[in-house]
This record gives sequence, structure tokens and C-alpha cells, in this order.
Amino acid sequence: MSTITLTTDFGTSDHYVAAMKGVLLTVAPHATIVDITHVIRPQDVVHAAFVFRHAFPYFPEGTVHVVVVDPGVGTSRRLLAARYAGQVVLAPDNGILSMVHHDFPLEALHEVANRRWFIQEQSPTFHGRDILAPVAGHLACGDPLEEVGPQTDHLEILNLADPAGEPGGPLRGFILHIDHFGNLVTNIRQADMVSYRAGMKDAASGRPREPLIFVGETGVGPLRRTYADVAEGELLALIGSADLLEIAVNSGSAAARLRALPGEAVFVQ
Repeated sequence: MSTITLTTDFGTSDHYVAAMKGVLLTVAPHATIVDITHVIRPQDVVHAAFVFRHAFPYFPEGTVHVVVVDPGVGTSRRLLAARYAGQVVLAPDNGILSMVHHDFPLEALHEVANRRWFIQEQSPTFHGRDILAPVAGHLACGDPLEEVGPQTDHLEILNLADPAGEPGGPLRGFILHIDHFGNLVTNIRQADMVSYRAGMKDAASGRPREPLIFVGETGVGPLRRTYADVAEGELLALIGSADLLEIAVNSGSAAARLRALPGEAVFVQ
């Protein structure tokens, strides 16, 4: 029996998550079910893509993931089963796989179409319960991925630009995610920072210098190693656990301090 994870925007005050788990346990009664989160912002595909990408690599081969944030439920959008790193992800084809797809080789991709595995009477507004949950149960029981449906070679990818910069100019990124603590997680990777810092030199001495980080026009300072490198209540920038540049406040919220939102520009210069 496999582990099955759930990532949704269903919240925890309604019956939706429990109904999905009931279907899963009916099909795969010995499966281990792990809740990644059910508090993705409603219909926020980018939020779901980010959270799932940074949980995904810590699960073992054979895990089956169900990711349901689906503004297009009931429309002609497809449902997909994709295998990366020996794990299968079941999700709507709306870009939610973009970040995993960017960072892990795709091993197989199928359209979810085997109606024999679906609940017999399906609601047009609850494909997570009626289609993805029973399919996940079958896969967790060892049924082959090839029986999910036909192979396909297309999936929707979100238009999320990489950091950009000209030689001698600033490196420009943006706020990709705001976490529970109010930390501003950017799309600037640690590797981007290493590469950018290698080319920075002091104009007077010609020696390497530390870059400074800005959120919009607000200066944050140089890169720090951990939150406690500044006094409580002060802004700082560091590389967080996702290997991405973060803007934080020691014992506070950078999002509240800067009134920042996803998409806002971040500069390294």
C-alpha cells in the first residue's frame, strides 16, 4: 500500500476533505493518507503549485499525490496523472504541475479517462471526490498507471518568469509566495544569487562586494544567514529552506511591514 497525499483549497470546516478520504479508504483501506494542506487560497493555482513543489521531494517513491485547486471544475479541462521521481501526481490540467515539472524529469503523463475507476454517479463540481480520489485509491493498491487512461504529451504550464538582469545592472525577481509567518518568498534561487554575487565588484577598489536587496524601493540590506542575524523587528533577506531568497522580519511579518503582495518586484543590486 502506498502513501496518498492531499493538497486542496477545500478548507477544514466543510465535508469536502472528509468525503475524499472516505472514498480513498473505501478503495484503498490500508493506505496512509497525509494532508499536505487544505488551506490553499481559494482558486489560487500558483499558491498550490508552490506549496506542493516544496513538499513533493520529501516523499518516497510510490507515493500518490492528489492536488485539487480547480477553478475550471466541470469544464472541458482535462485531469492528468503524471509521474515524477517515481511518484504519481493526480491533478487538473491548469498549470498546477508547473513547478514540479520545472524541477523534476517527467517520466510518464496520462489523461485520467478510465471511467471504470470513477464513482458511478459524478458531480460536475466535485471531481476530487468522484474521480481523483478513487483513481488514487486504485494506484495505491498497485493498479498500473497505464490503466488510468491514454498517454498524452501536453500539459498546461504557468507563465512564471525566471529572474532577469543585464550585465552590470540589478537582478530583478518578484514575490512568489507569502508564507504563514509573513515571509516574502521570491522566485530568486540561491544559484541565481551565487551567480550574481560572483560578478559584483566595488567600483573604487575592484574587489567583490555584497549585493543589497530591495523590495520595490525599500532597502532590506545585504544577505543574512538566519533570522537572528538582525535585531527583533528588523527587516532582513536570507536564503530560506526552499533555497529561495526570502524577505523577513525577525519575530515579525515582512508582508505586514511592507504591505507586500505576490507579484511585487524584488531587486538585487
